[in-house]
Amino acid sequence: MISLSILTDIFIYNGITLTVYQGFAWLQNKTGKIWLNPMLLCIFVLIFMITFLEIDYQQYRQSTNILRNLLEPAVVALGFPLYQHLNSMKSQWKQIVYFLTITISILLSMSYVLTMILINSPSIAVSLSFKSITTPVGIALTEQLNGNSAITAFAIILAGLFGAIFGIKWLTFIKVTSPKAQGLAIGTASHALGTATISQLSFQHAAYSSLALIISATITAIISPSLVHQLNSWFF
Repeated sequence: MISLSILTDIFIYNGITLTVYQGFAWLQNKTGKIWLNPMLLCIFVLIFMITFLEIDYQQYRQSTNILRNLLEPAVVALGFPLYQHLNSMKSQWKQIVYFLTITISILLSMSYVLTMILINSPSIAVSLSFKSITTPVGIALTEQLNGNSAITAFAIILAGLFGAIFGIKWLTFIKVTSPKAQGLAIGTASHALGTATISQLSFQHAAYSSLALIISATITAIISPSLVHQLNSWFF
């Protein structure tokens, strides 16, 4: 039997979180400013609220479990544009898988090696290596490989926000203008948050970004255990 106080906490904390997020989403839609990212601004407001009001973080996290549990179906929903462009992708899937496998291996290795050189902490190196894949997969792999899931979650949010805010501008600056290439790049580097943002540009952007998100998570889950073990053997 759930107590009245727990139900009250669930109602209040979820209500505040949704209200703050939707408020900033409305502001971004009204102004058209991509840097007014509702996810980023919502995080800042919630951090201030939890700190200033001295709210117990574990209590807040437990009360908002329902929102965190919606992350998985939200990622699945991003597959709808992928379904719409599935026929046009069939002739390209081998090249896409090949290049994404190479890219993911390089990015994961560079992140691990640079962290070890600068900090010399295997736990942090593992945690930061999974910053570019979707949260459920990244956290699961981090825990499996003895990393810190809190660091991974924070790094994933940062990677998603940077891709959402600066990704398209950077790709355009370096003359990558194809919707397919932009979608693959954002989906690989900035997972669900970047995909949700780039989906506003076109269905083609959304489809290829969703494809990259799914394939990147799958490839990372397959190759990361042996790759991280090999990288770790270089330092110990």
